[in-house]
Amino acid sequence: MKILEIFGSNGDSTLFVGERIQHLQKYIPGKKAIIITDINVKHFYEKEFPSYEVITIGTGEEIKTLDTARAIYKRLVELEADRSTFIIGIGGGIVCDIAGFVASTYLRGVKFGFVSTTLLSQVDASVGGKNGVNFEGYKNMVGVFNQPQFVICDPFLLHTLPQKEIRCGLAEIVKHAAIADANLFTFLEAHYQQAQSLDTDVIEKLVYDSVVIKSDIVNRDETEQGERRKLNFGHTFGHAIEKTTGVSHGEAISIGMVMASALSVKKEHLPVHDAQRIKHLLEKLGLPTTFETHRNNIIDAVHKDKKREGDRIHFVLLNGLGSAFVDNIPIKELTAAITYMS
Repeated sequence: MKILEIFGSNGDSTLFVGERIQHLQKYIPGKKAIIITDINVKHFYEKEFPSYEVITIGTGEEIKTLDTARAIYKRLVELEADRSTFIIGIGGGIVCDIAGFVASTYLRGVKFGFVSTTLLSQVDASVGGKNGVNFEGYKNMVGVFNQPQFVICDPFLLHTLPQKEIRCGLAEIVKHAAIADANLFTFLEAHYQQAQSLDTDVIEKLVYDSVVIKSDIVNRDETEQGERRKLNFGHTFGHAIEKTTGVSHGEAISIGMVMASALSVKKEHLPVHDAQRIKHLLEKLGLPTTFETHRNNIIDAVHKDKKREGDRIHFVLLNGLGSAFVDNIPIKELTAAITYMS
């Protein structure tokens, strides 16, 4: 097991990479806790849960809403949850986002922690203190920055995931490598098959190295005022594609990274060869790199991106593998890029 720390403004977060869900109990402070999970995780792993009350939610982006949060608040009141109650989110990114949001807002905030059960959440969603829900179909429009007290990344929980979910997590690992670690990118190029098959040594390295990258960035910029924006590489186009085409988050981010790489080349920041390496690695991992034409809907979604400030958006570009920077790009330039690439 490897341990990392994130130092947040409202408290610190400890990340346990390689810890097992069976040891969860020892990390829970106090005697009163409530678990939030989804129906799939409950089906596979309920027998490993410590003996606390469990609130179960559905699955899919469509349930990541204020309505779901309201239902959880209602159940917390029924269970007489007070400020000494500890909330445990056991699940993937959606469970962690909702559990963190509910814990951060119930009674003006109670402590919480996560057991991350998907590759995507282990390397991204559960780490860094972003908690929120979607609104009217737009990603994470309502939320808070608040660190979980702990995050447990148990690699053995990944073995019940469908291949599509593994691919989605690998997309975020590619993102971390592309923005901050050229050596990790090269490692993934050499070991992509072992990564897909969840080889223990390979997957633990990929998760740990990704969490190192994200925790280092979050420690320098918890609330996304500058450096943390780099973690949005591929996400401006990706979120728009996810909303308008219905593909999964990881698949949409894969396409978004290819588009952002192409724009980096077009603006003469990124060598063509590096953009080709990104596209080829994503293809080897079974991820999409192009999208069916929904041009006008994608453009509309980009206009509503939460990173927008006036007629510009903070957009992440690459100037080499492992090296990213943020540019304040006019929306009309991104619109032209979508038209050009579609």
